[in-house]
Amino acid sequence: MQPDADAAALSFRKADFEIRNTFATPVIIAAIDEADELNAELLPTILDRAARSQGVIRSNQGGWQSTDDFATWSGPAGQRLVDAAVALANTMTGLQGAEGVTRVALNWKINAWANVNRDGHGNAAHHHPGCFWSAVYWLQTAGEGGEFEIQDPRGILPGFVAPNLRYALPGCLSAGGSDFLVPTVGTLILFPSWLVHAVRPFKGTQPRVSVAINLAP
Repeated sequence: MQPDADAAALSFRKADFEIRNTFATPVIIAAIDEADELNAELLPTILDRAARSQGVIRSNQGGWQSTDDFATWSGPAGQRLVDAAVALANTMTGLQGAEGVTRVALNWKINAWANVNRDGHGNAAHHHPGCFWSAVYWLQTAGEGGEFEIQDPRGILPGFVAPNLRYALPGCLSAGGSDFLVPTVGTLILFPSWLVHAVRPFKGTQPRVSVAINLAP
């Protein structure tokens, strides 16, 4: 049976129209008010450490990465940064109980390290096993590129059948691919540790300097 061309098109009640992004993945982007003061104290400490220490190789593709004892050598400024990440995580973390989820301040197990990436350096895709939250804070971001890449945890499935189609909804355009955050000085991002992420290579004469923090319950 052919549809009636004269029939009125169906419409939706605007009051009942809802778009729900189910199974959302939280990525918190927070600017630190005292960043100038913090960076002025912390940046020379990190660069001095990088000049005197061989560092380690993990996800870094070139560049320098410290051992994960950042809090022991970064002084009061480093401790203030770690404390800020913990405070942010506590506001975003809840404990499941019989009556729902309640916010709690946990006694997190913390490890942190500094990164110094120079021209052409980046970080391969990876995640942080055994942790709940991870954070990155940028102290210096001169140059081009170096975007923080976040890969869709569902893998290629959302784009498997028709890779040229996109879900034309807020927050859904990167389904099956990656989202990219441009590093900003003084900004800390907090994200689930299981989220696969990478750092794209950058071009520049000044090193890219950041601090990464893991929080385990």
